[in-house]
Amino acid sequence: MSREGYLKQEPGFATRAIHSGYKAEQESTWAVVPSISLSTTFKQESPGQHKGFVYGRSGNPSRSMLEKCLATLDNAKYGLCFSSGLGATTAVLKLLKPGDHIVALDDLYGGTYRLLTQIAEPMDIRTTFVDGCDPMNVENAITKDTKLVWLETPTNPLLKIIDITKVCELVHRHKNVIVVVDNTFLSAYFQRPLNLGADITMYSLTKYMNGHTDCVMGSISTNNEQIYEKLKFVQKATGIVPSPFDCFLVFRSLKTLSLRMEQHMKNSLAVGQFLETHPLVEKVIHPGLPSHPQHSLLKKQCYGYSGMVTFYLKGGLEESKTFLSSLKIITLAESLGGYESVAQLPSYMAHASVPPEERARIGITDNLIRVSVGLESVEDLIADIDQAFQAVNALQNK
Repeated sequence: MSREGYLKQEPGFATRAIHSGYKAEQESTWAVVPSISLSTTFKQESPGQHKGFVYGRSGNPSRSMLEKCLATLDNAKYGLCFSSGLGATTAVLKLLKPGDHIVALDDLYGGTYRLLTQIAEPMDIRTTFVDGCDPMNVENAITKDTKLVWLETPTNPLLKIIDITKVCELVHRHKNVIVVVDNTFLSAYFQRPLNLGADITMYSLTKYMNGHTDCVMGSISTNNEQIYEKLKFVQKATGIVPSPFDCFLVFRSLKTLSLRMEQHMKNSLAVGQFLETHPLVEKVIHPGLPSHPQHSLLKKQCYGYSGMVTFYLKGGLEESKTFLSSLKIITLAESLGGYESVAQLPSYMAHASVPPEERARIGITDNLIRVSVGLESVEDLIADIDQAFQAVNALQNK
C-alpha cells in the first residue's frame, strides 16, 4: 500500500497514544492499566480546598486522563469530553447567542443537520449551507453576524474533501469567526485540523477513536484558552459529560488507534478497487483512490485515509434493499468506524432527517450506499459484497 504523496506521519504518535494521560506511578499499586474512578464525590481538606476534583460532573480522574491524551494526539493544549458527538456539537453551539449566524457544509452528518435546523434555528441561530469544495462558497456566505464555520472533511456521506487551510485563511480574515472541523471520519491519526488552522477539532469518539462499537462519546480539542474555558464551563453547567467507565473504554481503545487505522485504510482501498471493477456499480467514491476528484488534496492535508467508502449501485431502492439485506459478514446498521464492517442506506438511515428535496439536490439518492470497511479479512469482505451483488443481479433478471 503506497503512502507516496501523503503527509509524513509525525514520529511518536503511537507512543503518545499509549502513554499520554497516565503513568503507573500515579497509583499506589503502580498498575499499568489505570483504575476506573466511579466516585461522584471527592473529599475536601477544608471548604474550597481539594485535590483537583469536587464532583463528578465538573471533573473526574478517568475523564481527565482521556482528555489529556486526546489533546496530545491532536497537538492541542486542551481537550474536553462530552456524552456524545452531538453533545460536543451542542456545547460548541452554546458559544453563540440569538441572532448569530453559522456557515456549514451542505453535505454533513444528518444529526448535525437536524441540530442546526430544528434546534438552533428556533433559537434564532441561523445556518447557511454551502458546497465547501470551493472555499469561496464559504467566504461568500459569511455575513456580519457569522460567528461559526462548521466543516466536515471528508463529508458525510459523499466523502468530499475540503481544503481546511484555505477555508481557515479566508474565514480568519473576519473578526471573531471560529472554524470547527468534525474529524470523525479520519481520526487524529490520519488528520489533525488544528495543524491546518482550525480553531476546534470535534469528534464523535463513538466511531474510529473508540473503534469497538461499545461506547457513545464526543470530544473537542483546541489551542485557544478562551474557547477552552468557555466550553469547560458549558461542560460543567449543562452536565453533558460521559461516564467514567466510558472514558476508560475510549482511553483503552486509543492504544491501538494507529494499528486499527492502518488496517482500515488497507482494507478499504482493496474494497474500493474491487467496487470500481464491478458492472453493477455506477460510481465509487473513495478519496484514497486516484479516481476521486480531490485525491491530491487529501494527500496534501492528511496522513492516510480511513475505511469509509460510498458507491452508487446501478438501480434504485429495491436493488439497494436487496444488496444490503443479502450481506452476511458486513452488518446492515447505523454508525461506522468500528472493527466490524457496516453498511447502510443514508437516504433511509443516517440522513433520513434531511429533507428529500435537499437529499436529491446534493446526491443522496436511494441507490447511494455507504460502507464502513472494518478489520475482517479483506478477501472475506470482497466475497460478501460479490455475493450480495449476485442477489441484485438475480433480482434484475427476474
